[in-house]
Amino acid sequence: MSVARKTVVVASSKESFHDAVNQAISRASKTLRGITGLEVTSQKAKIENGRILEYRIECAITFLLDE
Repeated sequence: MSVARKTVVVASSKESFHDAVNQAISRASKTLRGITGLEVTSQKAKIENGRILEYRIECAITFLLDE
């Protein structure tokens, strides 16, 4: 039987929400082993003078616990 855990990660990008998600999973994979899934729980953007300066996401990353 496998047991998994979720952890929340926040990431940002000047390019897009998609890039912010890729930044989150890329960084998380340096620390977490056994990542099996990701759920984006929030998308926000920093806006200045009518333009998006930064895309921000919050996501829950699921990973298996070591036996």
